[in-house]
Amino acid sequence: MIKPLTLTLLLGGASMAAANGAPDGTVSTSRLQVQVPGELFKKGGYDHHEALFGSRHFGGSSMVAQNVYYTDTDLCDPTRIDKTTGYPSRSTDPKTNRQEEWPSPFILMANRGTCSFVQKARNAQHAGAAGLLIADNICLCSDLECMASLSTNDDTNCQSTEPIMADDGSGGDVTIPTFLMFKQDAETIKAEVKDRDSIVQIEMSWSIPHPDFKVQYELWTVPSDEVFRDFQKDWKDVEVKMGDKLYFTPRQYVYDGVKTRCRNDGRNMCFNLCTNEGRYCATDPDNDLEHGISGADVVKESLRRICIWNVHGESDGLGTTYWDYIAEFVTRCDSDDFFANEDCIKDAFKHAKIDKKRIDACMVDSGGLDTGVNNLLEKEIDAASRKGVVVLPTMFVNSAPLRGALTTTTVFNAVCAGFAEGSEPSICSKCYGCSDMGQCVKKGVCKSYNGQGNGGGGGNGNGGGVSKKFFGMTLLMVCCVFGAAGYWHWRKTREEMRDQVRGILAEYMPLEGGDEGGLNMGQSPMDFARKGQSASLIS
Repeated sequence: MIKPLTLTLLLGGASMAAANGAPDGTVSTSRLQVQVPGELFKKGGYDHHEALFGSRHFGGSSMVAQNVYYTDTDLCDPTRIDKTTGYPSRSTDPKTNRQEEWPSPFILMANRGTCSFVQKARNAQHAGAAGLLIADNICLCSDLECMASLSTNDDTNCQSTEPIMADDGSGGDVTIPTFLMFKQDAETIKAEVKDRDSIVQIEMSWSIPHPDFKVQYELWTVPSDEVFRDFQKDWKDVEVKMGDKLYFTPRQYVYDGVKTRCRNDGRNMCFNLCTNEGRYCATDPDNDLEHGISGADVVKESLRRICIWNVHGESDGLGTTYWDYIAEFVTRCDSDDFFANEDCIKDAFKHAKIDKKRIDACMVDSGGLDTGVNNLLEKEIDAASRKGVVVLPTMFVNSAPLRGALTTTTVFNAVCAGFAEGSEPSICSKCYGCSDMGQCVKKGVCKSYNGQGNGGGGGNGNGGGVSKKFFGMTLLMVCCVFGAAGYWHWRKTREEMRDQVRGILAEYMPLEGGDEGGLNMGQSPMDFARKGQSASLIS
């Protein structure tokens, strides 16, 4: 099969700094605050939407706090971005007779409009920005203060909700954070840097919320996703170790055939890509409409997994049986020849100890895959729309979108960061930041850390890629080698010095009337030397 496009960002619902959270019910995970000047500081931060693209690393909190520079350009044409323009003003470069460029590091601010959010963020990143603030130019209809500032107060000049800054499919290369700032607040910042020509320092920060002792997380994917295959096979061990500290919700992404016009006049216009007369669709994973796996096969497997979870996992949020089936399916059936093979599915059910009759009944009771509406698939489409999921795979940890490569290690670290302090399971302290996550989870001991862990448990540390035990043993060995070399050098030098003294003394005759501390009367110089220089040559 042709591998799906691997994206290094994950999408989630827009997060806001408002105390009540985002409109879709997600928990606020990011914060926008003005640090300088102090009079613009707002308790609780400024309302904003966070872009659903760009890197964000969890494991505590992350922050970008820099001076803001506002540019009059829309950041849509990279050839027209001039770093010597914008506000506030800088000193003039005598060589060019123009303002100095925006001093790095900095946060760039630009107006909304003309092109996509991803394009603006990419151009800001190429210009050297550490973050991007997009100033909205349309009021919220519910924002009375903003509406009052307009010359004409009517509904045509406002929007009911702020736009979700979703990825347009090309944002995989964008790594800087991007926030959309509401119009009224954005005007305040622009006035400070442009009209008053003052420095404004803004903080963009985010972290995984940890409201209680249990972490809730959900995964959006499709059964044909090869990118996530290893994770789906390995994650069960982590689930079992954490026990009831986790509550998992698997999600299956299904395309809405009505919106994509695969269903037209009650007919399926997309043929084997859809089920239910074109209502529910999936892309063809092998890019061959005539052979192999079809989109309808993917939809059917999605519904089957939803039912397996509802029967065997929803009650406790752990779902070991569900993960058993995923592992069996990936091992036995995840190929062009067996993906939709009923005998292979039965075999996977048998080894995962699943009652096939109960799953088949669930699939039929939900509405089936022939005609009409399927209630379970409708719920998935509605949830994906509310969350703003458009790129797969997608994961949320405590409602916070997780970004970066989705591996067992990255998801493990993000989940452990979601626990309230002191409530995390012991496996987190033992394996957080471990370079070999799989072995650490199975054995409970990490042999080598990658510098992210806290070194708790197992007696291992978080050194730069090595454990404390290994580092200590190495240090001890080095000390022993140097000690042995030093002792050998001391013995060799001591013998050489004795030989030199014996040679010198051998050239002299016995002295008469020697001092008590020197050579005794009648004593040979060689006798003196053989005593190991126990007597001093000087009285």
